[in-house]
Amino acid sequence: MRLLLISNSTNPGEPYLGYPKEYIREFLGKEPVKALFLPYAAVTFSYDAYEEKVSERFREVGHEIVSIHHFADPVKAIMKASAIVVGGGNTWKLLKTLLDNNLIEAVRQKVISGTPYIGWSAGSNVACPTIMTTNDMPVVEPESFKAFRLIPFQINPHYLDANPAGHAGETREQRIEEFIEVNPGIYVVGLREGTLLTIENNKINLAGPRKARIFKKGKEPSELGKDDDLSFLL
Repeated sequence: MRLLLISNSTNPGEPYLGYPKEYIREFLGKEPVKALFLPYAAVTFSYDAYEEKVSERFREVGHEIVSIHHFADPVKAIMKASAIVVGGGNTWKLLKTLLDNNLIEAVRQKVISGTPYIGWSAGSNVACPTIMTTNDMPVVEPESFKAFRLIPFQINPHYLDANPAGHAGETREQRIEEFIEVNPGIYVVGLREGTLLTIENNKINLAGPRKARIFKKGKEPSELGKDDDLSFLL
């Protein structure tokens, strides 16, 4: 499998997909690729608007996208895709629409067979076994929490260390500790903004200026960076 799993689309003061675009260029290669885009995480804006927003950035690095909502048969569109791109937004809405269109197994089999997969935020979350480490409110109710299961660990995108002044609720770390308490066999990767994971040829690497925070029940959380061995996650 070839996966590019990005924590967030935009850093402060940058254009949409500003920092990931060079990683996308390198991941897809020099030859132009027309990727299939899944915009289903969009809630407050249209799929057409989302498609244009992402298209602009992909064109800058020599590639194209076309959104799956233009196709009458979404499963057939997946089967013919040269690459699959899943955008961020609301993870619950994304998963429900994937399930409603019978795309979970179709995407899984296509990516396992070698089709490149790019996701950011919610699009990274659905590469996991479930979406149970999302940060999003469940604005809709999918029939299952199970996602693509492309990787054996969970990602928490947009991972934050901060506990804002005056905030008496749980921190992100405390929420993840709740998850691993009741899911003791699963690693969770707190993927900070500006960072991403690449998985190719059974090798996994972290890129970006920050380290990832790794959680598993019975172990102290650890901080691992781009020079560390992350192979235990696979």
